[in-house]
This record gives sequence, structure tokens and C-alpha cells, in this order.
Amino acid sequence: MIGIYDCFGYDVPFSERYKLIKDAGFDCVMLWWSDKFGRGSGYREDVKLARNAGFTVENIHAPVHEQNNLSMDDRNGESVYQSYLQCVQDCNEYGIPTVVIHLPDDNYPVSDLGLKRIETIVQQAENCDVKIAFENLRNIRNLELVLKTFKSPNAGFCYDSCHHANYAPQCDLLEKYGDRLAALHLHDNGGKNNQHRLPFDGKVSWETVIKKITLVGYKGATSLEPMNWDYEDISIREFLERAFRKAQKLDDMRKLVLTL
Repeated sequence: MIGIYDCFGYDVPFSERYKLIKDAGFDCVMLWWSDKFGRGSGYREDVKLARNAGFTVENIHAPVHEQNNLSMDDRNGESVYQSYLQCVQDCNEYGIPTVVIHLPDDNYPVSDLGLKRIETIVQQAENCDVKIAFENLRNIRNLELVLKTFKSPNAGFCYDSCHHANYAPQCDLLEKYGDRLAALHLHDNGGKNNQHRLPFDGKVSWETVIKKITLVGYKGATSLEPMNWDYEDISIREFLERAFRKAQKLDDMRKLVLTL
């Protein structure tokens, strides 16, 4: 399957957006799970819209605006903790297999309180048969701590290709955590924000990335996480057509690795 993150920009209603994504050729979508980034208060209703358009909902992305508060012993820490628990419950309610979560940046080390909260979140995921995919950003030490501490099959890894290239190129994340890979965020670097460009438009070594993803045995969708920040001069239809061609190329590369 080939997928894409659905909040990639453009002021287009989600009912129309999903039709355009489907017309471009995609099989599945990843949903942003809050009212921010243009989603609006009815974001939970978009699961039905996506499925009515013929999509598999691959995962949801938990809110990121409070991620560094996870270990704080105050209302801010409790807020992000409760939001992650709610995401797991929502996955269970809406039949979504995976939630992607950002751990705090490494200058906000996960404390004993943070680990205790994550333990409860993981237990909730086990009870609901939901997988948590912890994503790599500027959080490599926290990621290592959490994945080392929690060996549950419900605690996995979301590999982000651009964040890897930008923040931790010296660390072979797929070698370390490939056996726990539960989601992909494939996008390239460069451009005005040095991230979320379409594959092959930046400096990510796609041959290396795709070979490693394939050889660790990952069977999930080839999923892009682009934004239109560097493509605002083209229409949403052209953006999606271009995105699908690049995603198809990556998917073909995965298949080729298996034949070698």
C-alpha cells in the first residue's frame, strides 16, 4: 500500500481532499489527531470521510504542542499525559491500529514520572490492542530510554527519514529499532523549513533508507509525510500527483530490494 499524511496544506475541505488523494492513487492515509493544523473541532469525524473515500486509516498522529511537558509534575504534564491516553482510547473506538507519539526533545529528559506515565499509556495500548509508534526527532536519548524500558509489542517505532537525516545521521536508527518498526514518515529535507519536502527533492539517501526499511522486514505501507510549504505555486491536484509518483518510486525500490 501507498499512503500519505492528510494535513499537508491547502485550504480544501477534507471531504474534497480525500477524493483528490484517492484520485491521485493513494491507498491509505495518516490523520492528524487534534483541532490544530487546519483540522478543526470535528477531526474525529474525518475517519468516516476517509473510509467512505475508500481509504485504510493507517495511523493517527498525537498532538505535538505539549510534547516537552511529559515529565512535568504540573497541569501541563498532566495535560499531555491525558491527551496521549485519549489518543489510545480513540484508536480503540475508531478501529485505528496505531498512534504516533513524539517523545520530548533530549533537553527535556524523560524522568521517572514520565516513564510512569508512558508505562500506563503502554498498558492502555495493550488493553486496547493498539500500537504506539514513538517517532525520532531531536529525542534520540529519550527514544532509546523508552524503547529499552518498554519491550511490549505494543510499544514500537515510527521512522522519520528527514528527522533522521537532519538530527541524528550518525545513529543507525533502523539497525537499532527496525524490528519494532510500526510506521513510516517519509519526506525529504531542504527548502524553507529543511523538512517535509517530497522524496528526491532534498538530500536524504533514499537508496540507503529504502534498503534498510526493506531488509528489517517491514511490511507496512510506503507512507509520505510531506507539506506543501515549498510547492505553494502548484495546485493540490498537481502536488498529490507528484507525491504519488515519488511514493510509487519508493515502493518500487522496496520491491526491487527483495529481488536482489
